[in-house]
Amino acid sequence: MPVAVKECAVTVRALAEGEQLVTLRKGGIREERKHFEVEHDRFFLYPTFEHQRNDVVRASHQPELRRALEEGVWPDAEPPAQALTRDGGILQPDRVRIRAWAEVACHYTIVDRRCVDALSPFYVWTPDYAEKRLAWKRRHPLHVLLLRTYRIPRPVTVKVRDEYFGCRSWLELQRELPFEGTPVLSDEEFGRVAEEIEAIAADATPAFA
Repeated sequence: MPVAVKECAVTVRALAEGEQLVTLRKGGIREERKHFEVEHDRFFLYPTFEHQRNDVVRASHQPELRRALEEGVWPDAEPPAQALTRDGGILQPDRVRIRAWAEVACHYTIVDRRCVDALSPFYVWTPDYAEKRLAWKRRHPLHVLLLRTYRIPRPVTVKVRDEYFGCRSWLELQRELPFEGTPVLSDEEFGRVAEEIEAIAADATPAFA
């Protein structure tokens, strides 16, 4: 079955639009070894609303939170925009739209807060939220994945199954999906950004390339 990585819907949207180039992972409590591992180097992007909140996204990207609701399909209607301010996030929809997949272009592990801050131009979260990801499970480093993202020709709707819930990174989707599509950045643009990220992470530990 196709493999997907779970991310907040607004993050998936940003990756699919070329507005975010990295993802920062520590792993969820339901991971097999209790911390994140790069089990696949190519995967689909599965949008989740379980922890979607407006206070973790920087002000310049706040308008995208409303658009991120389009990644879900609810039985009646989309939740109201003000639901993004409530504790506990938004109820998961019946189905989600898969519109993109990604390849891991480079993988670093970091422990330095300054590195997380320097990478902030390449993600849409607030620096405070990114630093909290670093601080959680202090004995484990933060994984920085530089992703080359591709938009598939037509979004595919996938049923939200019980086994998809919970704090886990990897899912097996019960539907065939195509690894085809158009890169969100040109080769030239991506190469330039990759060099900038490599320069920032030069003192980090390269874990995969």
